[in-house]
Amino acid sequence: MSQLQLLIDTDPGVDDALAILMAHAHADVLGLTIAAGNVGLGHTVRNARTLVDLVAKPTPVFPGCPTPLVRLPEEDAMHVHGSDGLGDIGFAEPVSLAAAEHAVHALIRLTREQPDLTLVALGPLTNLALAVRLDPTLPQRVKRLVIMGGAVTGLGNTGKIPAEFNIGFDPEAAHVVFEAFPKFDLVDWEVVLRHAFDDEEFNGWIAAGDKRAVFFEQVFGTARAFNAKRGRRGVIAADALAMAVAIDPAIVTRAEERHVAVEMDGRLTRGATVVDWTARLGQPANARIVMEVDQARFAAMVRRALGA
Repeated sequence: MSQLQLLIDTDPGVDDALAILMAHAHADVLGLTIAAGNVGLGHTVRNARTLVDLVAKPTPVFPGCPTPLVRLPEEDAMHVHGSDGLGDIGFAEPVSLAAAEHAVHALIRLTREQPDLTLVALGPLTNLALAVRLDPTLPQRVKRLVIMGGAVTGLGNTGKIPAEFNIGFDPEAAHVVFEAFPKFDLVDWEVVLRHAFDDEEFNGWIAAGDKRAVFFEQVFGTARAFNAKRGRRGVIAADALAMAVAIDPAIVTRAEERHVAVEMDGRLTRGATVVDWTARLGQPANARIVMEVDQARFAAMVRRALGA
């Protein structure tokens, strides 16, 4: 059986870091295409290079879009991930270098060279939206698209109450992608909250792990403290859950296929994902919304990524 081929569009980010460790532990990673999101593009590119050093794989890092498509972002996630996106630990300059090729061009090229790849979108969808506009045939070449984003009943995590961060950072880009792809897997913020890990159990994995676990414990402190302050229980691993769905589709135990659109204009709702739960609009379902996963299998994948 051939190794799963992954292409990851991301904005690292602490939770992105765990997902990228998972990807390298379970699959062949063709590249990391990088956008601004959790923090600015300079930081997200550097963080991706730091992660490539950690996994000691020759994974190319392609710098992408420094801003959303249309409007400047109303907020970032420095308060969650630290001002540098990796907990402000102060890591040394990475050895791995960024590629000269732009992320958007890399997305187009790699989907042509590897038409059966799985594309995993862990951040704002700016790079992918531009790639689709440049090459409208791109969705036809992607075997699967897995998106971490949205809040399907409005339990968001941004200043716009119903909006989730990745979609809310660049709603126009999300609209382009949701319209362009006939079917994608959506791992939203709400399913992430339902599949948090027990704190003590996760601490045990960290203690049993290798250098990857040491790294993740370092960078996770800021985000963990923020979640605790917000009353969010357990270890919330948003991008890791999306990566688990990408690596092992059978981990999904319940899903709903519905049409999902993105609100771009609402004063209070910009960036919200609007789900047509009762098929009133007559639009074909574009999203396979992940509702439940096998938690034990998810945990085993995270443990392996940490070397535990």
